[in-house]
Amino acid sequence: MSALAGIITLLSTVGLGLLITRIATVALMFTGVSKDLARFQARSAFTCCGFTTSESERLMDHPVRRRIVMLLMLLGNGVVVMAISSLIPVFLDTGQEGFRTQELAARILLLMAGIAVIWAISISKWIDKRLSAIIAWALRKFTHLDVQDYHSLLRLSEGYSVTELSAREGAWMVGKSLSTLRLADEGVQVLGIRRSSGEYVGTPTGTTYIRNGDTLLVYGRADQLVELENRKAGPEGDQEHERRRLQQQAAIEEQQNQDRRRGRNATPTTPTNSMEEPSVG
Repeated sequence: MSALAGIITLLSTVGLGLLITRIATVALMFTGVSKDLARFQARSAFTCCGFTTSESERLMDHPVRRRIVMLLMLLGNGVVVMAISSLIPVFLDTGQEGFRTQELAARILLLMAGIAVIWAISISKWIDKRLSAIIAWALRKFTHLDVQDYHSLLRLSEGYSVTELSAREGAWMVGKSLSTLRLADEGVQVLGIRRSSGEYVGTPTGTTYIRNGDTLLVYGRADQLVELENRKAGPEGDQEHERRRLQQQAAIEEQQNQDRRRGRNATPTTPTNSMEEPSVG
């Protein structure tokens, strides 16, 4: 294999690897994983590097996600071998005249230019949007994957987030029931609770208590969730809860006013009677 063929093979292999991880990212997103986490886990599994986080352990509990990750690891090993093999002629094929520094420098520059082009394509938002749409269509068309774009359904791109909050000792939430916390008044919904023992409480009720070491799966504004996790117990925490409650109430009232204005300005949808009754008198 010539040096040029090796460079072309290497660049094609890198492009193939990026395409595979992009497909896996979209597939993981359709199983309910956030975009950032799906991208990180797909690349970690494909390169077999860093796939040891707590999120990875929970990812493997899901049967569909587990199959996606296992396939990524298998393909990743093959792509890495291909990439290493294609590097050999690039640096060891010195030609009939022997090793020349200028020739080697030209090969390196050509390789770097190709990688830069591939990198520019991979970070293009325009290409990402259209490629993700094509991948989503293909997954729906040719697989039995239960595809649901939770990122769009939950409006995660508009300031909302689904995340996990840790209830640590001294936190405002610890030792209280959900009915006492009244997190919904702040615009926060608790979707589930994972106890420190491993027990999972799905759709918790108002009588459910938050214990030290619990992990809460919550939905709400991203900035609100960060503040809630760091909120300390005591009067300051209660004051912050009241402040957030008033903000949420004001936001609801503003939305209601907008809805009423839209209702008054909307075109009536019910048909009107074209024949008016004669006036009496």
